[in-house]
Amino acid sequence: MMLGAAGLPIYIHAPKYFVDQYGVSLSTLGLALFVLRSLDFVQDPILAALAQRSRERGQWPIYASILLLGLGMLGLFALAPPFSAIIWFSLCLAMVFSAFSFLSIRFYANGVHAFGAKGQLRLARWRETGSLLGICVAAIAPTLLLNFSAQPFAVFALGFCGLCLIAGILMRGYWHPIAQAPASVGIAAVLSDRQLRHFLLLAMLNSAPVAVSSTLFLFYVESRLAAADWAGALLILFFLAAAVSASIWTYLAARFGPKQVLLLAMSAAIIGFFYAYFLQEGQIYAFALISLVSGATLGADMTLLPALFASHLAQRSNGAEIGFGLWNFVSKMTLAFAAVLVLPLLEWFGYQPGLTNAQKGLTALSAGYALLPCLLKILAIVALVRLPMQGHRK
Repeated sequence: MMLGAAGLPIYIHAPKYFVDQYGVSLSTLGLALFVLRSLDFVQDPILAALAQRSRERGQWPIYASILLLGLGMLGLFALAPPFSAIIWFSLCLAMVFSAFSFLSIRFYANGVHAFGAKGQLRLARWRETGSLLGICVAAIAPTLLLNFSAQPFAVFALGFCGLCLIAGILMRGYWHPIAQAPASVGIAAVLSDRQLRHFLLLAMLNSAPVAVSSTLFLFYVESRLAAADWAGALLILFFLAAAVSASIWTYLAARFGPKQVLLLAMSAAIIGFFYAYFLQEGQIYAFALISLVSGATLGADMTLLPALFASHLAQRSNGAEIGFGLWNFVSKMTLAFAAVLVLPLLEWFGYQPGLTNAQKGLTALSAGYALLPCLLKILAIVALVRLPMQGHRK
């Protein structure tokens, strides 16, 4: 839950928060996000190697990362920038990204070591449900906190720090050095696995639609639907649908095979996003239905693909930390390009957040939010169809 709360919701809240609160332009923000994600391109493999070597040190690297994560969140939402807003945004977000990456790599690799190849679907049912519940809480919290505080994002950041403390205490018995840990391996050795490279390509293509839609979600609801007050409710519907569906997808995958179930979910996502292109101002209930469908399909993406990848890593017997470091790397790559390409393009087509927009700008916003994810999802389906799945039916 803590990792979920620190992940996708921050991509949704932080850019718009700094646009609204400090007047940062979309182009400047897009460039900053691209530079930050470019930093991740370099550091994720390094963090993966660090995670692999830190297995022998048990829980102390985990506690240090949790502390860094909490401090970064406080800097983003609870403290006014002491200097340039965009530089402060970049520094704090770098802290959050770095700590999140290290913790995610250690957490997922721990699951590979503890549950083996056959237990990954069962583990994913609980792990991803918890992650999605964390996303739900973080997505809706700032909106709900408006009823209790004039500074809802500051309260959210403090609450997140409390969640970090609870998670650190509850997991304290699970980070001891692994008695018979596999030997450390390098990135080149892991990437020599052809099927693993195919998994990484699929992860990149399949996370791209989520990167685009999450970047544009609040802008779409505010400007295209003219329903800014509904943003929190629509977000919680989206992520609750993902959380509720997670266990259903794992059950179906165990019964019918993960590849077939993923293809079904990805096709349903295309239908939902394509319909969103045609929505007009005030069509909130139609968009709620789209949020329900697309949220459920996100549950399949977030549950089945990591489980399949973890199962493959378990069969390799080594390289779990490096593997998930590369997994994070390709996922973040899509977020970088979403930020650097989509936001400036919208501004170039005339879209202005928070203002009255001409039809050209609104059409560009609808195309970016709805049609571009459809195209990217089709490419992901092609990659999935071509993915060899030996040994992954159960």
